[in-house]
Amino acid sequence: MSENKEKSISKELKEKLFSQRKNGYLRIDAEEEKAVFAFAENYKRFLDIAKTEREAVAEAVRTLESVGFTEYKKGMKLNPGDKIYRNNRGKAIIAAVIGTAPIADGVRLCAAHIDSPRLDLKQNPLYEDTELALFKTHYYGGIKKYQWTTIPLSLHGVVIKADGSTVTVNIGEDESEPVFCVTDLLPHLATEQMTRPATKLIRGEDLNLLIGSMPFREDESSEAVKLNIMNILFDKYGITEDDFISAELEAVPAFKARDIGFDRSLIGGYGHDDRCCAFPALAATVDCVAPVHTAVTVLTDKEETGSDGNTGLRSSYLKYFIEDIAEALGSEGRDVLSASQCLSADVNAAFDPTFADVNERNNCAYVNKGVCITKYTGSRGKSGTSDASAEFAGRIRRLMDSRNVIWQTGELGKVDAGGGGTVAAYIANLNVDTIDMGVPVLSMHAPYEVISKLDLYMAYKAFAAFIAD
Repeated sequence: MSENKEKSISKELKEKLFSQRKNGYLRIDAEEEKAVFAFAENYKRFLDIAKTEREAVAEAVRTLESVGFTEYKKGMKLNPGDKIYRNNRGKAIIAAVIGTAPIADGVRLCAAHIDSPRLDLKQNPLYEDTELALFKTHYYGGIKKYQWTTIPLSLHGVVIKADGSTVTVNIGEDESEPVFCVTDLLPHLATEQMTRPATKLIRGEDLNLLIGSMPFREDESSEAVKLNIMNILFDKYGITEDDFISAELEAVPAFKARDIGFDRSLIGGYGHDDRCCAFPALAATVDCVAPVHTAVTVLTDKEETGSDGNTGLRSSYLKYFIEDIAEALGSEGRDVLSASQCLSADVNAAFDPTFADVNERNNCAYVNKGVCITKYTGSRGKSGTSDASAEFAGRIRRLMDSRNVIWQTGELGKVDAGGGGTVAAYIANLNVDTIDMGVPVLSMHAPYEVISKLDLYMAYKAFAAFIAD
């Protein structure tokens, strides 16, 4: 046998037996590339509008109602093709399209979260020190605290006044508005600070938001700068200092989502985790027409702090919704759940060549290789994961291939490097077949994260294929 023929046989065998998951841009044509970039533009607009869970729900409601979804109340009659949603306290939302198959056959569920790491204002946040006014904050979710200094921050949220009325706050996003920041030491005086471990370079109580420096002019008094700030807030919003006690105010990066790279193939922005999964899941639901199985998408809150609370997925609100629509369609909620399948739509860590040592290269996600299927998450010994069955992983794999979805698989770092969790376990605990699938992210949990436009679009294709199947 000639050497050339041996090489030819070897090449054929490699193509047949080895994984061929090359860069996704080499696997799509020019027409689909246009679709990738067009989808990214819509996503960037969403990312700028929906920087908090409340804003994400408000935008989801607006989008859903614009295409005929109606708010569902227990007891309403349902028929195939009906489009419904349920708003959970303005911080989580479930959307559904009723399928043609009996509800007892189960639903196709996509679950993403719409909260992201941030700085929350404390209940008594405002104080003055050496004629500077500041807000005390309590960070939310897993962050590197030093990353949140010296960047422009905007303030979003709601204040419930003493009379029960609600004031919505959104300041710092428009170019004409002021922004806020957390200060840091100049390097010339940071000798002691720089000897601390990275986790203590900036302490939690150092994350104080600088909000003003001008004193109230009418008379000289102590805390004149604080008084001036409260006077401004009262004039603008009608709030007093005690109203902060019943407020949810979040400081988030004031950055806009922007293209990254000469080729514009990447998107930089705040909150990719997990809005880069929430947006395509919502878009897939909006585009869903006459599904066989009832399609359900939940955009949930509190994932970054463990999914506790009545708007997180440890709560029963999703279970109650399934029970309500099951009852309306003549079935039992637990039977529907037991027959259901779920994509836990959450991100994975993209391989970063600058920090390659935390990944095992054969089992990690890469930029531009498509949406990432994560069979299990958790920490070290798979703690806190549902670990999808081989049968369900095989079904999802076949479905993705049949719909020309570019996908890959990956873990969240080396076995002993750390790890993390998603909402998958809480849904799997309802006896639902569940697997994680999402977009790989660079600089995850930083104020400015990066994703691939191609991976984002493939998440949309994956979710659309799943709920239509």
